[in-house]
Amino acid sequence: MNAEKVFELVNQHNLHDKFKDLTWQGSFKQYLELVLNKPEMARTSFQRLYDMIASYGSDTYTEYKKKITHWNFFDDPSENGKEAIFGLDIHLMKLVNVIKAGALQYGPEKRVILLHGPVGSAKSTIVRLIKKGLERYSQTAEGALFTYQWTNLQAIIKVEDTMICPMHEEPLNLIPEDCRKSVIELLNKNNDRRTPLTINQGLCPACRFVFARLLEHYQGNWENIVNNHIAVKRMLISETDRRGIGTFQPKDEKNQDSTELTGDINYRKIAIYGSDSDPRAFNFDGEFNIANRGLIEFVEVLKLDVAFLYDLLTASQEHKVKPKKFAQTDIDQVIIGHTNEPEYRKLQNNEFMEALRDRTVKIDIPYVTKLNAEIKVYHKDFNATTVPHIHIAPHTLEMASMWAVLTRLEQPKKANLTLMQKLKLYNGKTTQHFTEDNVKELRKETEKEGLDGISPRYVQDKISNALIVDRGSGCINPFIVLNELGSGLKGHSLITADDTRKHYEELLSEVKREYEDIVKNEVQRAISADEHAIDKLCGNYIDNIKAYIQKEKIRNQYTGADDEPDERLMRSIEEKIEIAESRKDDFRREIMNYIGALALDGKSFDFRTNERLHKALELKLFEDQKDTIKLTTLVSNVVDRETQAKIDVVKNRLVKNYGYCEICANDALSFVASIFARGDAGNKAK
Repeated sequence: MNAEKVFELVNQHNLHDKFKDLTWQGSFKQYLELVLNKPEMARTSFQRLYDMIASYGSDTYTEYKKKITHWNFFDDPSENGKEAIFGLDIHLMKLVNVIKAGALQYGPEKRVILLHGPVGSAKSTIVRLIKKGLERYSQTAEGALFTYQWTNLQAIIKVEDTMICPMHEEPLNLIPEDCRKSVIELLNKNNDRRTPLTINQGLCPACRFVFARLLEHYQGNWENIVNNHIAVKRMLISETDRRGIGTFQPKDEKNQDSTELTGDINYRKIAIYGSDSDPRAFNFDGEFNIANRGLIEFVEVLKLDVAFLYDLLTASQEHKVKPKKFAQTDIDQVIIGHTNEPEYRKLQNNEFMEALRDRTVKIDIPYVTKLNAEIKVYHKDFNATTVPHIHIAPHTLEMASMWAVLTRLEQPKKANLTLMQKLKLYNGKTTQHFTEDNVKELRKETEKEGLDGISPRYVQDKISNALIVDRGSGCINPFIVLNELGSGLKGHSLITADDTRKHYEELLSEVKREYEDIVKNEVQRAISADEHAIDKLCGNYIDNIKAYIQKEKIRNQYTGADDEPDERLMRSIEEKIEIAESRKDDFRREIMNYIGALALDGKSFDFRTNERLHKALELKLFEDQKDTIKLTTLVSNVVDRETQAKIDVVKNRLVKNYGYCEICANDALSFVASIFARGDAGNKAK
């Protein structure tokens, strides 16, 4: 019964119908009919790649007063975000713009696209996504492409009866060059695309050899050749089958030569055909050959030997490769390489590599510098689904992400701005003193921000280690992970300078202090636990400062009388964030100006986006309610029943509203209680 169910589930996918579509085969004339109705079938590799990315759609948003396009393709929707890219919209937008310009034949189609960035910055992931995307796109009706094979050859030529074009060429390449202009005009009549279609490639050496022999046999009758010996077939791009995607990476010089790129002689067939320059005795299976119509990836491209780079230059600029013993052969493919910072510096300093620099379009792929995006990187791998047996306490991934991002940021040049404040500004939290324009300036004044710092891989390894060791007995908290991150710094292979290591350790201490504030505020919110009360308190405060600034009275909703602004209320809130009496007018004006600026941009004011005011309101509400519970009793051995009941209420709120479990809720309450106990002890000492 179960086996039958499996067969039933498989049959529901209509694999038979899909197979028929994906293995379509027809005559050259039938293919021409298809192309005349749908000219985009004969696209270039750049056009196909851009169409593939665009097929997933895009969204546009404004950040720092600049329009940014978010391409949905890089969310990896096909695999539910398995390899999604976070926080790199600007850089991915630049990459897609280069691909689009290549599709429009503005020049980048003659360049090597070089993804440049530090180790672990998602360069390989981006290329892997693109390769998988091309594979899937070639299986759709919109992304269909075709190649051809020679048939019925043995009676005329000494060759196997059927020969697939070894470079999977576009069938339109079979049209003689003298006739192409009129054919192109006919095709572009039905082409509503912005980019006109072209046929500018010759046949590969193997197909040219067969075509020449058949032309001689049929005394120049091209129609007889394509009718009797050409079968057009659907082509599916596949890295595994080495069709439409090639990958090349450096090895040691003794074990690698240029034939890996352009193909090599088949010595077994030399005995059959008598010459090593006969295309029948050559394997056109180099990475450039098999990547035709698609994409070739060069892993760590700048580590290549100079001999390989010459092939790369010709392939990018001229769209040609030079197989051994044969003339230059046309290719059509997107060339993408990736490299890290040290290798790129070598390229800049090497005057002999000027030709490569001139043919390269560099796209920076830095580390993520936005906290929220970095959190998503780790949450993708460490969540309740992937780690079901251990609970990850709230803010654990956030604190690890905060530290990682801090290591990548350059010290701000503004004297009154800390590195932590800069991180929060980058994460979208503006204040009265720092606006979007200031963030724009901060970005511009950096030199290498995001190109140095801690790799996400290091953080992932340490989180994994914390999960395996499980010092939290079923729940890991921020301190466990932060301690793990710190313990690994001494043995970190990429940290060679003591000053750098010391700086990273100081940042860990900074993050621990930040977590202390966060968990204290969270417990305070759990004690007050009334969002409506905070909203009401905020509205009351804004009404009062508005009346104060405008020198007006405020209507008392209970008595109906017009009263003076409530100075006692305003100061009780402002004192929570240490606004001095002499500064109160400035602070109140800043708040009103901030609200006015938001209104001009069509945005409504939300106190949650103003960190200082949010904190002041929470502290005020906590102050009003904290006497109902004495957390400091948690650090003593004696807790009365009434207090314990109140603590249990707070604990349940942490579990229900903030994602804690029993273990980390207890830990958080005990930790915050110890903070209050230290505070009380300090006050008594004074």
